[in-house]
Amino acid sequence: MKKIVKETYILSMSPTNKPVETIASGETVLFETYDCFSNEIKSEKDFFHTVGWDRINPATGPVFVKGASPGDTIKVDILDIKIAHQGVMSITPEMGALAGCFAQEKTKIISIKEGMAVFNETLQLPINPMIGVIGTAPFDEDVPTGTPKDHGGNMDCKRIRKGATLYLPVNVDGALLAMGDAHAVMGDGEVVICGLEIPAEITVKVTVIKGQPYPLPFLADDEYVMTIASSETLDEASKRATKNMHTFLVNEVKMEEHEAAMFLSLGADLKICQIVDPLMTARMELPTWVLEKYNYKLV
Repeated sequence: MKKIVKETYILSMSPTNKPVETIASGETVLFETYDCFSNEIKSEKDFFHTVGWDRINPATGPVFVKGASPGDTIKVDILDIKIAHQGVMSITPEMGALAGCFAQEKTKIISIKEGMAVFNETLQLPINPMIGVIGTAPFDEDVPTGTPKDHGGNMDCKRIRKGATLYLPVNVDGALLAMGDAHAVMGDGEVVICGLEIPAEITVKVTVIKGQPYPLPFLADDEYVMTIASSETLDEASKRATKNMHTFLVNEVKMEEHEAAMFLSLGADLKICQIVDPLMTARMELPTWVLEKYNYKLV
């Protein structure tokens, strides 16, 4: 199995990036990743501002996927996410949903013990390792790895985890897949600009699907299928995620358009991924049993 080392990283997803490795469709590959601070915050005396924006959210890669052409989709099966023994949070007074609520920067080192993130002497949280940044090259622009868009990027969706499958667009030959910014655990919203940031080793299987059967990015696991959308406002991201799920139900599952719309209001859930990146990200979750009732199977 090929290993993409963390030292080969990008800070923007771009059609002009040079691939660091080439893989075949259906191949399994391991991505070694820095945390979002490039592993530079090592103690509680180190702060966010000391890292610098030119070292935030490195994404390992990109990888060229043979056979992937513009207009296709790549299917990324997330087979495993192995995380380090401790992670870090570093917050600033000026950023996030709680800007202005505290006066000083603060860094917290959080240990991982027996599958739990030890927040303090009173509180522990079960870990839920996830990928914050994962995407392909955009068609005709350079997008910083800290920004989510239709190519993926910094979506910070906590359901992009082991056992899930993420579908991403191919905008350039080879797709140029890259990923990073793993979290040991994160709540929906990521309200103070970070989750429990942590180095990781991410094992994925990458397959080329000819054409684009789904509105992308599209995510699936055993419980839900999900449409993910990012926009300047959370309202717009929410509407786009909802419209994309409606399109999926009508075009793929073959539900009648009014029925599909009504059912989304009854049986689907609109969730926030994050509200702290340059663009906001929302997802619409539809239970997989709905697809089973229509005898529909994902590719």
